[in-house]
Parts: sequence; structure tokens; C-alpha cells
Amino acid sequence: MLPKFSSKAFLAPMAGVSDPALRLQCKRAGAGLVVTEFTSIHSIVAKQAQLQEKMKTIQEFIEYSDEERPLSVQLFGSDLVALEKAAKIVEPFFDIIDYNMGCPAPHITQQMAGGALLQEINLTQQIFSTLVNAVKKPVTLKIRSGVTDANRLLFRDIAEIAEDEGIKMITLHPRTVSQGYSGTADRTLIKELKEISNLPIVGNGDITTPEDAKTMLDDTGCDYVMIGRGAMGNPFLFEQINDYLKTGSYPEYSFRDKIDSFFEYLHLTRQYKIKFANIKGQAMRFTRGMRGGSKMRSEISVSKDIGELERIMNDAYK
Repeated sequence: MLPKFSSKAFLAPMAGVSDPALRLQCKRAGAGLVVTEFTSIHSIVAKQAQLQEKMKTIQEFIEYSDEERPLSVQLFGSDLVALEKAAKIVEPFFDIIDYNMGCPAPHITQQMAGGALLQEINLTQQIFSTLVNAVKKPVTLKIRSGVTDANRLLFRDIAEIAEDEGIKMITLHPRTVSQGYSGTADRTLIKELKEISNLPIVGNGDITTPEDAKTMLDDTGCDYVMIGRGAMGNPFLFEQINDYLKTGSYPEYSFRDKIDSFFEYLHLTRQYKIKFANIKGQAMRFTRGMRGGSKMRSEISVSKDIGELERIMNDAYK
């Protein structure tokens, strides 16, 4: 059984972005579900062996807080033995286990993971079966529509196998793997998936405003929406979407609000082992659309520590 979600807007897993501080911020802003950055099954198995020697748990490796719940962990990798082990390792700590079959990055697809699996029907069936039988927690799936334009409807077969094997929810990003993030997401494919599947469907792709979220829900009939790049440096989006769906209006936020929001993010990072390079990346995203933002970003890019970042952001108040 899937947990109950407090809203229809979910935060997508994004490598180097969906860190535990941003996830918590988005959760507090009204995200109904947050998902960890995708994690290699081989890394989980290897790390677990090291952590056990020190009497520590996988929470040292995949950091989170209970305030984020319901919380989904996203896995990638197609080795069935490692997959079963990794799923059992993470199961006690997370509410949902999500499987990635959508990542278009070449370093992922080249290791028969992410979006490359869409054309491996037999292996896909084995992966779903292995995962669902390994754990009692609900298993969900994130996919793209296909690998190339020629096979852009592969999602139909994958969705059918997923439902047969006991997957509980599917997120569809309706671009092909070869498209990457170019072009536009074809929402008609989400509508088609909703029509052919009995599972809850999450629509993903090109949601940057509350209006985008409502349009996707209305046009496709999907049950939930997942926001990725639109939430980068913009946790307010979840509150805005929730307000807009309820009342038809939503609050606007000022540059000062955005800077305050970054300082809130920075405060949250102190609880976790987040790389400074990633925090700098988040700072860049929080300054998008700000007056003088490009000058701030050039200063942020050469900053060496948290103190310098704070000074740059504080200067923006003046």
C-alpha cells in the first residue's frame, strides 16, 4: 500500500540537487512526496559492508530526516543479485522504493541502467519481480517514454509489465532518452498511460508554474505531478501549486524572500554532509531571476567556503 500523500505535487529525484536539506525545505513548503537522489545499488551494497563494521546504518550514506516522510529512495542498476541486496538494505529506512528507468545520462545508460533498460523487456520484468519480492514496502517506477523517437511508445509495454509484477505507481517523463531535456515533454503520452493503466500515474516534465501543474492534471488525468528543474532554488512552488489547485490563486515571492529561503536552506545543510560544490550549485539556482543575479552567480562560482557564500547573499539585501 502506498502511504497517504498530503498534496498532489512531488519533488523529483535530481542528482546533486535533491539533497536532504532541499528535500526538507520542499516538504515544509507542501511537497506531498520527496525522493532521494538516485543511488547505485552497487554503492549501497559496498557501503553497507563498510558501515556494518563501524556499527552504523545506511542512513550515514543516504542521509535524511524523519520530517521528510513519506520518503522515497530511488535506486538504479540492473544486477539482480545486487538489486535484491540493496532493496533489503534500504527497506527499513524508507517508505517507498522507487526504481529509475528514466535517467538519460550516458554514464548511466552505458552500464545498462536508467533509460537504457526501456528496450530490455525481459530484464525489466526480472527487475520488477526481484524488487517486489525482495521487500514489503511499495515499489514504484520512474520512466521515460522510450529510448529514441522510433520507439517512443516503449512505456506502454513497460507499464503493463510493471502492473503485472506488482509495481504500485508510475512516474512518466514523456521525453525519450535521446531527447535528454531538450524539446518539450509530450503530455499526450501521460494521458495515454493513464488511460491504459490501473496504477496511480505521476506526470513529470516542464512544470515550472502552478498553472503548468494544473494544466497537466487537467489535460492528462494523472493523479499527481512531479517537479524537477522547476523546484531548483524555488521551494515556494509547492505551496503555490497547492494554493492554486485549492483556490485558483497563489502568493508571489520577492527577491528578498528567495534570499531568505536560501539562508533557510543553508541552515538546514548543517545537519548533513553535503559537498560545498553542491551547496554552491544550489546558491546559483536560488539567484535565478534576481536583480543582479548574474553578477552574484559569478561571485558564487569562485567562492571557497560557506562564509563567502553568506557574504555574497547578504550583500544582495543592500
